[in-house]
Amino acid sequence: MHRGEMTCEASNALWLVPPQSALWIPGGTSHRIKVRAPFEGFSLFVEPDTVTTLPGACCSVVVSPLLRELLFRAAALPVLYPLDGKEARLISVVLDELAAAQVEDLRLPMPTDARLRRLAEALTARPADGATMDAWARRMGMGTRTLNRLLVRETGMSFGRWRQRLHIILALQWLTRGASVQSVAVDLGYESASSFVTMFRKALGTSPARYITRRIDLARAGEGD
Repeated sequence: MHRGEMTCEASNALWLVPPQSALWIPGGTSHRIKVRAPFEGFSLFVEPDTVTTLPGACCSVVVSPLLRELLFRAAALPVLYPLDGKEARLISVVLDELAAAQVEDLRLPMPTDARLRRLAEALTARPADGATMDAWARRMGMGTRTLNRLLVRETGMSFGRWRQRLHIILALQWLTRGASVQSVAVDLGYESASSFVTMFRKALGTSPARYITRRIDLARAGEGD
C-alpha cells in the first residue's frame, strides 16, 4: 500500500496495513478488506503453484523502495505479457523481493466465539476503558476463568496481552493519520504519554515517533527513486 489505511480480517485475525507495507494473503483464504480514503495501493495476484518460497499464511510485510518501484513497473504491464521476455524477468524479481520482504508483527488474533466477539467489539469501541478482566467478564455474562480460558484457546493470548495488542493496532492507525503521541495516549486510557511510549517500545522495539519517522523515510525514499 502506498497511501492511506487498510485493515483486513482473515485467518481469524485482524491485520493492519500501514503505508509502505503489504499484506500477503494465500490463495483460497477468505478475507474482508476495509480501506480509509484517500487510498492508493496495488493488488498483486500470484498463481498458487508459481512460487513455493512465498509464505503459506497471511502476513504483513515491509515494502522496500525497490519493491515499491518494481510494483509500479509491474502494474503497467499488460495482463497477457510475454512469458519469455523482459516482462517475465521483471515479475520474477518482484516475487523474489516479496518472498524476501521483512515480516511485520501487525496481527491481532480475533476470536470466533460470539461472546468474545462482543468483547472485542466493546474493547475496540472503548479502548480507554481500563476496567479489569473481572469487570469485563461480568459485562459479558461469564466467569473470569471462562473468559480467560476461551480467549487463550481462540487467540493464544491472555486478556491483558490481547488488549495491549489491540492498543498497538489502534495506536498505529491513529499515528499514521497524524495524531500526536499525547492524544493517542489519552484516547487509549494511559495516565501519561511516557507510559504509552514505554508500552509501545516494549511491543515493537522502537518509540512511536521513530516508527512513524521510519515510515515517512521509506515513503520519501520511494518517491525520490
